[in-house]
Amino acid sequence: MAKSGKIRVGIGGWTFEPWEGTFYPSTLAKKRQLEYAGKQLRAIEVNGTYYSSQKPETFAKWASEVPEDFIFSLKASRFVTNRKVLSEAGESMERFLTQGLTELGPHLGPILWQFAPTKKFEPDDFEGFLKLLPAKQDGLPLRHVVEVRNPTFQVLEFVALLEKYGVAVVLAEHADYPMIADVTADFVYLRLQKGSDDIETCYAADKLDLWAERAKSFASGDEPSGLEKSAPDRKAKKEPRDVFAYFITEGKVNAPNGARELQKRVD
Repeated sequence: MAKSGKIRVGIGGWTFEPWEGTFYPSTLAKKRQLEYAGKQLRAIEVNGTYYSSQKPETFAKWASEVPEDFIFSLKASRFVTNRKVLSEAGESMERFLTQGLTELGPHLGPILWQFAPTKKFEPDDFEGFLKLLPAKQDGLPLRHVVEVRNPTFQVLEFVALLEKYGVAVVLAEHADYPMIADVTADFVYLRLQKGSDDIETCYAADKLDLWAERAKSFASGDEPSGLEKSAPDRKAKKEPRDVFAYFITEGKVNAPNGARELQKRVD
């Protein structure tokens, strides 16, 4: 068994006008931006899949433009998560999972199911959702991670449900949303959302150093201190874990720089 899982650091999406001439060379054609980003980073979180479906050929094209070990995390359809009764989302979930995303093959990373800040924790309702999540699609293993943004989820019962179904929870560093640093799956998913456009590396050097140490700790099977858990007395199983870390939202202009700097620190 490996002593540590893989740590992949990335950004949200790859098309953003302020990156042209900063992250991307000014002479680079737009159609080659993904190819370039794939050589600079280890992962990208795709937001477009949250709003609309894609064609199988699109996923296949994405896969063809990135290196062998590159990963795409896909944000799942809003038609699944933005509803009152989650257990009734089966048809929408199937529509999302059968749109052709398995064309990504080994490039398919965790699927992110993001819930509105107004969505509160109702145990039976949420377990109904977790029961719908398939372990495989077209024979391809799936990893699922949920992002909950309401403080009612900061309870042991929620953590226990995720562990029961092998689903991870987003560890978000955000100005308003709760942090839930509990480990409930064989991977950890970080969304770093306190960056600044005024800092060339998105996060200051000391913060990058701190998150690098935390990422390495998670990857080796430990749980770093100083993070807010919903079940502080619970200890996760000590085993190597893959870690996915994304610079998202705040400080987006310099997010690619932050991702590259954090990747340097963990490699």
